[in-house]
Amino acid sequence: MNIFLHFRSCSRDYGGIMSVLGSDSWWKKTLYITGGALLAAAAYLLHELLAIRKEQELDSKDAIILHQFSRPKNGVPSLSPFCLKLETYLRMVDLPYQNYFDGKLSPQGKMPWIEYNHQQASGSEFIVDFLEEMLGVNLNVNLTPEERAVSRAITTMVEDHLYWTIAYCQWVDNVDETQKLLSMTGPLSDTLKWLLSHMNGSMVRREMYGHGIGRFSKEEVYTLMEKDMRTLATLLGDKKYFMGSKMSTLDATVFGHLAQAMWTLPGTRPEQLIKGELINLAMFCERMRRRFWPEWFVEVEDFYFEGESESSGSPTGLLDFGLFSRTNTLDDSDASSHSGGHSHTHSPKSDHSLFDSDVGTGSENDIQLKEELIPDLEV
Repeated sequence: MNIFLHFRSCSRDYGGIMSVLGSDSWWKKTLYITGGALLAAAAYLLHELLAIRKEQELDSKDAIILHQFSRPKNGVPSLSPFCLKLETYLRMVDLPYQNYFDGKLSPQGKMPWIEYNHQQASGSEFIVDFLEEMLGVNLNVNLTPEERAVSRAITTMVEDHLYWTIAYCQWVDNVDETQKLLSMTGPLSDTLKWLLSHMNGSMVRREMYGHGIGRFSKEEVYTLMEKDMRTLATLLGDKKYFMGSKMSTLDATVFGHLAQAMWTLPGTRPEQLIKGELINLAMFCERMRRRFWPEWFVEVEDFYFEGESESSGSPTGLLDFGLFSRTNTLDDSDASSHSGGHSHTHSPKSDHSLFDSDVGTGSENDIQLKEELIPDLEV
């Protein structure tokens, strides 16, 4: 009898459990919600990581397709010095190109890389060589053999040494701030940004260790960075560009790296240096930005180092030009027609001006920028 009653009791419990399991309010709804969330997450991950997009028609089979990382949120064209270097170079030589922000690496695992007439080239240096050979462009044509050698040496210092110290500041020491600059949207965007930034930080640490520079302490890494930046400031002096009055490929290289310190690392040691003691590097960056990135707007306040405080202004986003050409948009002349009658700040060692003609465009904003910066540049 007791066994029978126990069996009936167990049967009632089992039946109750099964009735709950069989109800829509439990397992079916849970399954639907969980499955839907997983499908949504999978679709979003595929969209963000594989960059699913509609194929865009090219205007010409001869168009340059530039593969690079997506634009960050703060208006700077790229958080990658090499992507910014190459896109600036294309603008300097006035070659139209099509941006593809697809996140797809080259077969060599590099970014940026280009396609041209079904041929591929990766690695910024080899891309420049490829374009020189295929299209006959050359920013270094007027350099002497000695100047080419000097340019090569500076490029090596910037790309193989300074680069790692800037990357350390971006992706290791200030990874949480850099994470905020990543451009992602959707319900999982914060999680994806955290994963991507910390994965990149781990990769930077590992590669820095293999390079050798990552075996030093934080303070030693920043000491090396400061030495490189001071070297660049000394080499630039009061010149318009690094090799003199004419542009060269070196200017695109240096700009791609220094722009990170100038506009992506607020409150850090590199920003303090470039906007403080090494103001000639800041003016070089601004000269390059205004001449080759007319759609990239920054506030006047962005020229000042404000320690840990945030800038009072927020730059507008960078317009996403498709096929870009600077033809008919910028005056390539070195004439001083945009001085607006305002006096220039001169170097104590020469009669050159830190505000060379192509920095300004004659607008009220340019004049205001000059007037506000001049007191800080006077000796």
